[in-house]
Amino acid sequence: MTANPLVTDPPADVAPPATTPGVTFASGGETLLGVLHVPAGPGPHPVVLLLHGFPGMERNFDVAQALRRAGYATLVFHYRGSWGMGGSWSWGHVLEDASAAVAALRDPGLVAAHRLDPSRVVVAGHSAGGFTALMTAAADPSVLAVASWAAFDFGAAAALSRQDPGARAGYVEMFDGELLPLRGTSGEALVAEMEEAGEEWRLAGLAPRLAGRPVLLIGTGRDPVSPHPVHHDPVAAAYRAEPALALEEHVFPTDHALSDHRVALTRTLLTFLDQHVGTAG
Repeated sequence: MTANPLVTDPPADVAPPATTPGVTFASGGETLLGVLHVPAGPGPHPVVLLLHGFPGMERNFDVAQALRRAGYATLVFHYRGSWGMGGSWSWGHVLEDASAAVAALRDPGLVAAHRLDPSRVVVAGHSAGGFTALMTAAADPSVLAVASWAAFDFGAAAALSRQDPGARAGYVEMFDGELLPLRGTSGEALVAEMEEAGEEWRLAGLAPRLAGRPVLLIGTGRDPVSPHPVHHDPVAAAYRAEPALALEEHVFPTDHALSDHRVALTRTLLTFLDQHVGTAG
């Protein structure tokens, strides 16, 4: 019987052993630091890029460790201008940094050193990271699959911000309240940036570019940050209407961080990955 990676460590005698190296890569002229969770065994291992949200309080290391136990390598990193990284924070830099991370996971040196499979790169993320995962996959057809939970739809938020001064003030206040680990930005600057991007950042519009690939969307039913009627339901409807897109969708009755659904989140993601990616070399 295969051990359950949610609750059981893998055998200790598998070689090469599991490792957790720090890795760096360049983006926008800055050096970014991440941690790579490499499974035991010769591989090559499929690899999941796990993108945290704004500003990065929840980094999904519980998910990363479970995925490693199941045979998936994972990379978690900090974007420019956050948590001690150089440069300044912006939504555009987040998108650029995620693309640079995907490129790093395909670098021949990193692939060889850590037994990775560059043909099986998956992008997944939470909140602003869920938005970024979908945007990154849409821009890169070689990303094998994509998953997001509690995704923040910046295009939908931009429309609300432009239409309703009260909503705009609320976004500015919300972003201003999370700036301590960030540098080079403000709530006003972040709202202005998403308003300028507008419809280009509306997640529903990505459906045609994700066609032919599996997509996992998880909404959150008790979430004041990314309420599912605004940030999840229209996206899921657009993806269901795209006949070539393989959508799996859930709405969990939980908060923005999925605080009481971490096991459900991880189990759902693992099942999705096993169905569409797999760990066999």
